[in-house]
Amino acid sequence: MGVAYKGMDSLALDTPTHRTPCQRSPVPAKRPGVRCGPAAAILVGLARRLHIFHARFHDFFVVRTRDVNDQSKKYLLGLVQSEKRNMERMAEVVPDSDDQVQQHFMTNSPWSHRAVLDQIAQDMDAEFCGSEDYCLIVDESALGKKGKDSVGVARQWNGRLGKVDNCQVGVFVALGCGDEVTLTDERLFLPQAWIDNPGRCNKAKIPVENQVFRSKSQLALDMVRDARRRGLQFRWVGLDGGYGKEPWLLRALDRDHEQWVADVHCDQRVYLEDPQPIIPVRGHGKGRPTSQRVAQTQPVRVDRWAAQQPATAWKKVAFRESTKATLVVEVLHRRVWLWDGKEAEAHCWHLLARREIDSPKEIKYSLSNAPETTPTERLTFMQGQRYWVEHSLRNAKSEAGMGHYQLRLWQGWHHHMAMVMLAMLFHFETRRAHKQDLPLLSCHDVGEVLRVLLPRANTTYEDVVHQVETRHKRRQASIDSAYAKQHRTQLHSGP
Repeated sequence: MGVAYKGMDSLALDTPTHRTPCQRSPVPAKRPGVRCGPAAAILVGLARRLHIFHARFHDFFVVRTRDVNDQSKKYLLGLVQSEKRNMERMAEVVPDSDDQVQQHFMTNSPWSHRAVLDQIAQDMDAEFCGSEDYCLIVDESALGKKGKDSVGVARQWNGRLGKVDNCQVGVFVALGCGDEVTLTDERLFLPQAWIDNPGRCNKAKIPVENQVFRSKSQLALDMVRDARRRGLQFRWVGLDGGYGKEPWLLRALDRDHEQWVADVHCDQRVYLEDPQPIIPVRGHGKGRPTSQRVAQTQPVRVDRWAAQQPATAWKKVAFRESTKATLVVEVLHRRVWLWDGKEAEAHCWHLLARREIDSPKEIKYSLSNAPETTPTERLTFMQGQRYWVEHSLRNAKSEAGMGHYQLRLWQGWHHHMAMVMLAMLFHFETRRAHKQDLPLLSCHDVGEVLRVLLPRANTTYEDVVHQVETRHKRRQASIDSAYAKQHRTQLHSGP
């Protein structure tokens, strides 16, 4: 009934006559003719550092009467040393691992992802509190998925692909200072179609209290407020255009006395003069008196305003050091008013228009409620910090398997994200510890070193062949099951 595939017998034809296990040693041996620089002595202790790092979080993986530290450690090791980070592949790399045990650890074990994330945020806060550049940045990321069963999956906007696609969308928070940034919190966005289907929510084991629609902007505000309730001392909040376009969100943060810089879309309307909204005095005609306020001036789109400015109005600002050179941009800056059509008074905020010198037609627009005296250079720096959360998300996907999980349920998704952020905190701390000695050390560098230093399960030819055989047996069982299901369906449906 299924499709028969050839077994592994043919591999024996290529079996080497002499096999030598590739043993991992604490200190990799030098190859003749290869000269090692200072990095060799500095990075050789990375594996030990990772074990010490995990031990700091020991208490978070002791639940009720069980200690799941062994499973959490193996999952963390899998994230940092496996090139493919689904549980089956991680179990093939990390010694004494079992992907079924890991599946239970992620899906069913009651350890608190919230407690782990709170500690990650507290560790970051301890690093940066007191710095004027310490900020919290909000961004979202889509994670492509097939099928309809993964929690929160739907056809929705995938920014990485630039189109609507089948995916899950997470809203993420990063804490950082300058180029030192890491992810510290998350929320899974549930589309309205999920909320309208309680059966689907229950099947994905979404807690009842979370079966309420909350927009991405509401999730973002929740995370900012949660961070403050935990006592985090960041100085300002950064938002991208998907959140800056929400007037109520900017006003809510302003009421919370949060300083923020938010990107906005090119069709954002602002007032160049205070609109001084008033309620018009009704004439002698008939009818009920109006309570609707009216602006005394007309708004203008930010892109049209920028297009009217002379070339001399654009100011060159150096705002970030990069590996290629100091990044210099051209900036327009002025105070503007924003009014939502209901407020008694308009808000007077900063408007920033920024363009690359080599791409003058690509302009980014931002608003900020920073103090009136905040200079252009400072606002440009603050606006540019969003680059680093995007960089953190890319690293989380490429170096810690953020999108590689095989988990469909609510708790599994949050558990995976907590473990990914734990791995990224280790990357952050490692790079920060060696910033003076190895200023160009990347997350990818750290991962490559760990893949050499950490013990592996598949070190011999026999190990690899056994794993391939096991993998093929599982795939064959899945194929047979699919054909059997199709056959049963045909029997019940008739010819």
